[in-house]
Amino acid sequence: MSHRPRKRFGQNFLHDQGVIQHILDCIDPQPGEHLVEIGPGRGALTRGLLQYAGTLDAIELDRDLLEPLRRQCAPLGILRLHNADALTFDFRALHDNKRRMRLVGNLPYNISTPLLFHLIEQADAVEDMHFMLQKEVVDRMAASPGSKTYGRLSVMLQVSCEVTPLFDIGPESFDPPPKVDSSLVRLCPLAEPLVASERMAGFARLVSTAFALRRKTLRNNLKGLLDADRISALGIDPNTRTETLSPEDLIRLHEALA
Repeated sequence: MSHRPRKRFGQNFLHDQGVIQHILDCIDPQPGEHLVEIGPGRGALTRGLLQYAGTLDAIELDRDLLEPLRRQCAPLGILRLHNADALTFDFRALHDNKRRMRLVGNLPYNISTPLLFHLIEQADAVEDMHFMLQKEVVDRMAASPGSKTYGRLSVMLQVSCEVTPLFDIGPESFDPPPKVDSSLVRLCPLAEPLVASERMAGFARLVSTAFALRRKTLRNNLKGLLDADRISALGIDPNTRTETLSPEDLIRLHEALA
């Protein structure tokens, strides 16, 4: 397919056939599964997904890609294209209550974090997710407490999903080559999220507040919400920095506020 990548859509099209097959092997799509691809682009993964599974929903913002995708994929299976912005798309509207969705995508770097937050809000309808992202973002997603990359994104994903980095992908595998390395990551929503859905918004606010100033102590970041004595009563040192706290520690802080 001939299509010039557009910077405003954050398009970096995957073209390395070895990487494409490795990704498909990791996903292991099966007939009858409900696959949903975010940003099919020129169809590098789309063709393989259709050949394995037979049907596919795909969300694509760039209108100029829709008809070429339809033409090249017509012999391979049933492709249902949705011309929409994944950041605002209601993925639950695709859910048929029989099969949870398997999400796949090469996510634009400029929207990856807000898109991940949008998707975990709908994780109850999702079986798993396989995404190509900037390696730095995947490192943050899977980071452990105490590391430099551990932060708000790490916590919010890990209370909802099991995060597994799979393998790294060099810039030369894309057109145009990005200036950073990429990684494939697998997200599997937890059967029982560590934070109930009705309490997630409040927990997210606490996490944002706690990580607002990384160099300050927990006592200072939560000033006006929890005093040092109440923090200590939870078995947490109020003079520590938030980046040393586990998701479970932050859940205890949120429960104390509630």
